[in-house]
Amino acid sequence: MSTAQLPFLKAHGTGNNFVVIDAVNLDIQISQQQVIALCDRNTGIGADGLLRISRAAEFGVVDAQFFMDYRNADGSLAETCGNGLRVFARYLVENQLESPGRFSIGTRAGTVQAFVDPHDTKFENIAITMGEPTRSLVSTAPTVTTEISSWPGEAVFMPNPHCVTVVDDIHAAGALIDAPNVAPSEIFPTGANVEFIERVTDKHIKMRTFERGVGETLSCGSGACAAAFVWASRSALPADWTVQVDVLGGTLFVDSIDEGSLVLRGPAEFVASGYLIGEQWQIS
Repeated sequence: MSTAQLPFLKAHGTGNNFVVIDAVNLDIQISQQQVIALCDRNTGIGADGLLRISRAAEFGVVDAQFFMDYRNADGSLAETCGNGLRVFARYLVENQLESPGRFSIGTRAGTVQAFVDPHDTKFENIAITMGEPTRSLVSTAPTVTTEISSWPGEAVFMPNPHCVTVVDDIHAAGALIDAPNVAPSEIFPTGANVEFIERVTDKHIKMRTFERGVGETLSCGSGACAAAFVWASRSALPADWTVQVDVLGGTLFVDSIDEGSLVLRGPAEFVASGYLIGEQWQIS
């Protein structure tokens, strides 16, 4: 082992921002404490989470070449991340690890399909097949409470756990400095991402998200899928619908295809690159 500088990339998808570490050809593991340090916005690079680009074989995945090893800002593991998957897909294409078009990416929630249009040279409309949403098996509907008020919610798994709450005004949910309380707790034993959504039209909503392990973020891809699913159900949209989701960091689109599977579409942007320095970064 020798001390070396470790390359990193800073990227975001509609404001949901990440530190990206390429471990494809490097024997590098990132500890929970290192994730926390890197994602700290005062003393680190600052991010909502960390994307470690790994070979799928490291995780025993055989139906993809690469695996998105994703951690929340508090170092906890996450099943998947829709905005992170678009960043991941762009990285693979720009670094010639995958060709433009359709390809697979491994996640802890299973293998997903990414589509990068060869003509989309600015990477503004990367599509990720996120799978089918499921509802909670707990019959009791959740209640979401902030310092402002309480609202009924709907439990949706994408497969990340989400509690979607319809409000008259997304800003009426409060400052969201602290995590909203979601009860009863048995609906989400590992915690939940909470989405507050506001109607624009039957096919267009606004959304704010408080992500577990992170706090309020400018965007949440799996949350946009859960929110669009709830809104499409409430609006009685026919099959193969599309819902526009305006998040604080931009605009996403969610398409329902193939009898309920959801596709998330939106941009992925690279912001900066550099090197992590210090003896804690040991590369073999």
